[in-house]
Amino acid sequence: MGMYRYERKVQYHETDKMGITHHANYVKWMEEARVAYLEAVGLPFEKIEAEGIVSPVVRLTIDYKLPSTFGDTVTVLVSVERYNGFLFEISYRMIGRDGEETIAEAHSSHCFMKNGRIVSLKRSDPSMHELLENAFSGDRREERDGASAEEKPGT
Repeated sequence: MGMYRYERKVQYHETDKMGITHHANYVKWMEEARVAYLEAVGLPFEKIEAEGIVSPVVRLTIDYKLPSTFGDTVTVLVSVERYNGFLFEISYRMIGRDGEETIAEAHSSHCFMKNGRIVSLKRSDPSMHELLENAFSGDRREERDGASAEEKPGT
């Protein structure tokens, strides 16, 4: 699929007394963008959970660069960095109101579990594995060929 583009406006309740977005909201935006990305590649969360599979966060990092404020449109660029059947690693680049400046960069890692045990989608759900493998391959192909999210928006 390549880099996926998710946009949202900063809501008033997401800001602090100083008028800037509280840092915890960036994690929520990452989750919103990840869920939208999975739906775009043909794996809506409802389908994943209907198969009894959950995908908990096992690692999360965020580097805050610039603030965002109430009313700003934040674009979250999402791409799969790694997928091997067991682990799904995603990178996020959040762009601020001017549409050019990076306000945050982040990464999240997720495993796949079923009935409380880590599973390989390759074995437990080959069709789900194929969709994620194709999305990961598309991300790598576009990165190699130099395509950018601005050239190929996901939404």
